[in-house]
Order: sequence, then C-alpha cells, then structure tokens
Amino acid sequence: MAGLPLDHTGTLTGRPRRRRSDVGERGPRKSPLLTIIMSLFLVYSFLPLLWLVISSTKTQQSLIGSFGLWFSGPFALFDNIGQVLTYNDGIFLRWFLNTLIYVVIGAGGATLLATLAGYGLAKYNFPGKRAVFAVILGAIAVPGTALAVPTFLMFSQLGLTNTMWAIIIPSLISPFGLYLIWVYAVDSVPTELLEAARVDGSGEFRTFFTISLRLLAPGVVTVALFAIVATWNNYFLPLIMLNDPNLFPLTIGLQQWNLQAVGVSSQPIFNLVITGSLLTIIPIVIAFLLLQRYWQSGLSAGSVKQ
Repeated sequence: MAGLPLDHTGTLTGRPRRRRSDVGERGPRKSPLLTIIMSLFLVYSFLPLLWLVISSTKTQQSLIGSFGLWFSGPFALFDNIGQVLTYNDGIFLRWFLNTLIYVVIGAGGATLLATLAGYGLAKYNFPGKRAVFAVILGAIAVPGTALAVPTFLMFSQLGLTNTMWAIIIPSLISPFGLYLIWVYAVDSVPTELLEAARVDGSGEFRTFFTISLRLLAPGVVTVALFAIVATWNNYFLPLIMLNDPNLFPLTIGLQQWNLQAVGVSSQPIFNLVITGSLLTIIPIVIAFLLLQRYWQSGLSAGSVKQ
C-alpha cells in the first residue's frame, strides 16, 4: 500500500505514484530509427577496413581477378608482409622508423607544449590574455594547407628543407590542442586546490606535475590522440618538404609505391601497397586502445561528484 495516493477518508484514489527508483530502473529509451542509422554508420566505417584486411591476404593475381570483399586463392598475408619488409632493401622499415620519429618528437612535443600553454592561459592572468585568445582562435580557423607554401618558403630560406626538422618543427604547434586544454583546465583544475598547494609551500612546477597534470589527464590524452593521428597521417607537408626517400614517412612512401604500380614502367606491387597500408594503420589502432582506458577512466572520475 506504500506509495499509493489516499484521500482524506483513507480510500485509494487515482493511479499509484511512480517512485523515482522505479522510473530509473527502466533504463534509457530505445529508438529503432537511431539504431538503424548507427548501424549504417558502423557498416560504412568498417567496410573499407574489411576490404583492406581481405585484400592483404591475396596474391597479386587473386587481387586483380577476384571479388574484393571475399577471400580468394591461397592465403598470402604472411608472404605479402615478408615482401613488404624486404622490398627495395627494406625501405618500408626505414619509412616506419621515420614516422615513429616524427610522431614521438612532433606529436609528443605538441602535446607537452599545448598542455603547458593551455594550463597557463587557464590559470594565470596577465596583460594581453584576450589578444592571445583571439590569435589562437584565428590560428584554428586557418587551414594547414594554406600555410604549407609559406612554411616551405621560410624553411627553404633557413636551409631546413629535405631534413627531418622540416616535418618535426611544424608538428610541434597545435592551436586546437592548446585551445582544448585551455577550455578543459578552466573547470577540471579547481583554483582552490592550487591555492591550498601554494599555502603548503608547493612550487608552481611541482603543483602542475603532481596535482594538475593528473586532473588534466583526459584532456591531455585527447590532445595526444589528435596529434598522433595528425602526424602519422601527415601527407601534404612531407610531400612538399622532402625529396630524399630515406626521409619519407609511410604516407609518402606508400604513395611512391602506388605510383610505381600505375606508372609507365608499372611493377606488379599492388599487393605490397595494400599490405603496407594495413601495417601502417596497426600502430594507430594500438595507440588508441592503449590510451582510451586513461581517457574513459578520467572522464568517469570527473563526472562523479565526491
């Protein structure tokens, strides 16, 4: 009888009231239309990856003369991987090492600089802060391709073209990452906590690395993922900056192989191009899987009030 509405005489009236706990136990509403739409997006996103995996298991002959979304001929994945790693004196491994260098130094440096600058802009006041904010927003609005030619001319004047620094130095700047950390640090790092640390005698750098950085972890991981993906997939900047094959990243190297396969003196290496593309995306998938647990756990912890 608990929870049922009664009138002044004690008799039951109307329908029983719904308790909040009963409503919450029902769970979220289901939408068939939304399920269908999301399923279509999932198929649209997964289909190219499926084609890439299946095509990597085929020989050159099976790749050309069979249906793209199903297996055909002998299973040649491991043979293709061996050919990719040994073709042209193992140049693919050199491209892979170059890409790792660009990502570790470029994307890692971009994440560190964006975190330091965004935190400083969020938690410290200084003259000209509004002007800095306007400059950052303007930098986000300018597409990277519009700055490629001026960057090339500037690096050409400095004698840095056709060097690793021509790729690393531009990769260190991430206006969007800086803005993201700035916005995230405003609410995720309480000012009272910083003041308490200062009262206890903690220096600014010690406070940042021992307290603030842990609270900023979800934002830092997000910026790192964006920077890693952008640097790993960087194509246009290395295309105009580099002409030495020993300095190419994977994106330019695979494009050179593709040009060899379709050019005048074409070579039957389409299976190497496809298998090399599959090997190229594996590190990105691993990086995402390793970082997402820090991302999700940080977001979950920040969404619960103690």
